[in-house]
Amino acid sequence: MVRSTFRSFTKNLQVTDLRWMPEDGFSPSRLRIELLAGLTVALALVPEAVAFAFVAGVHPLVGLYAAFLVGLITALIGGRPGMISGATGALAVVMVALVAQHGVEYLFATVVLMGFLQVFAGVMQWGKFIRLVPHPVMLGFVNGLAIVIFLAQLGQFKVPGTMENTGHGMGGGEWLSGQPLFLMLALVAATMAIIWVMPRITKAIPAPLAGIGIVALVVIGTGMDVPRVGDLASIEGGFPMPHNPFGEGIGLYGTALAPFTLETLYIILPYAVILAAIGLIESLLTLNLVGDMTGTRGGASQECVAQGISNTVTGFFGGMGGCAMIGQSMINVKSGGRTRVAGIAAALFLLLFILVGAPLIEQIPLAALVGVMFMVVIGTFAWNSLTILRKVPLTDAFVILLVTVVTVMEDLAVAVVVGVIVSALAYAWNNARRIHSKNYVTPEGAQVYQIQGPLFFGSSDGFVELFDVEGDPSRVIVDFADSRVVDQSALQAIEAIAGKYEAAGKRLELRHLTHDCHRLLSKAGHLMVDSDDDPDYQLAVDYQVRTGILGGH
Repeated sequence: MVRSTFRSFTKNLQVTDLRWMPEDGFSPSRLRIELLAGLTVALALVPEAVAFAFVAGVHPLVGLYAAFLVGLITALIGGRPGMISGATGALAVVMVALVAQHGVEYLFATVVLMGFLQVFAGVMQWGKFIRLVPHPVMLGFVNGLAIVIFLAQLGQFKVPGTMENTGHGMGGGEWLSGQPLFLMLALVAATMAIIWVMPRITKAIPAPLAGIGIVALVVIGTGMDVPRVGDLASIEGGFPMPHNPFGEGIGLYGTALAPFTLETLYIILPYAVILAAIGLIESLLTLNLVGDMTGTRGGASQECVAQGISNTVTGFFGGMGGCAMIGQSMINVKSGGRTRVAGIAAALFLLLFILVGAPLIEQIPLAALVGVMFMVVIGTFAWNSLTILRKVPLTDAFVILLVTVVTVMEDLAVAVVVGVIVSALAYAWNNARRIHSKNYVTPEGAQVYQIQGPLFFGSSDGFVELFDVEGDPSRVIVDFADSRVVDQSALQAIEAIAGKYEAAGKRLELRHLTHDCHRLLSKAGHLMVDSDDDPDYQLAVDYQVRTGILGGH
């Protein structure tokens, strides 16, 4: 099975678009747009990567290296051009406990294992299950992520050096006040105004890049005393070098390596599973969101493999791992990035910042980057969901609000799972209420129950209540032309009814079972063929039910 699944995956991969250039090539204007979009994304990545490194309790370069490596590899082979990946807060809040207890080398080992799990999920084509996420869950996901992005920026309104990151930017620390707060708010507002106005003046430069550039020039030119990127941490460093986190001795940043033992596996496996699940859920939901915005299609399973390869490589190069970033993906798309070039450029620009551009990048005011992210929040939040809450079914409205709140209070993976479970239960309940029957008597005197609606665990009790065993004649026909027998609970319900009629000395027949329903009943040993009218079982007729199979009779 695994071999055939792998062959199916590789076959699909061969027809998936891995090109990083369009068929007609790049015009100078298109190439300029892609490169500038990548530069804009790279600038926005710097404070995010540093902040998330602080959240995880690791050195800022661990976050920056992850943003570079994960971003580069997923841009090259990911499931959809236009997506941006890097170190994220959703993963960082899970990593912090592992780092605090065992050290950063165990984190690197966990990221390697996380990558293997994601590759396996991609090869098994589990990414297709993202289709099971209902639209209300998607709306809740988008709104929750927008709120999380907004809350994460609030930490920049605290005095540098006093902030304690918690993932949402709402940890302890001293808030700015007086003139510093006024300047910060004014620069944020100015950046947002430039981003709003710039497309109406010219589209030669991405609006977010123009906002960052203009505000940075004003701040640097006037020597304005406001928080800057360098106040978070120095981003200067070297090229990420290969590093094996497994072994004995001391590794990077003065912490012990992770021994290659079962004990280490027991420690890192739970974290790896959680990180792999969160990373894939956020990446696949972002993939769908970017696809809706750009009108493109992409491979979910391919994205799983790309995320897995990128995290495995990152773990062996001293990075904290990552996944798709909805905020930076929105910046890229809004800046005009549509191909793999923008993502590749973003990663290479980020590496350039680390190697040679740190002194300049560290002078950029945080207010400009906060303004960009605030515009991302405005563009990401599904404002129409506020108006449709009164128009959609109550269950859907509840799911939207539930997923939004859980995303903010807990994390994305929990929110999506909760949303899918609630939606599935609501769907099951609605279908359970649909079971009913149309009853009539044939000229031969047989009682016919024409079942309407699916027969499954949720409707099995209602199905049993449809029958009048004592009042029915000696021959009873159950017609499933408008129903489906779905699961074992349905089989048990049919046997229960058959047992009651058998005890009353009456005959029960099943008609119009579809081929798959017939196969389900036959496999369980419930059917005795009473007619050979349909030897191919395309539409089965006149079956009797054999009771006692499940031990009930």
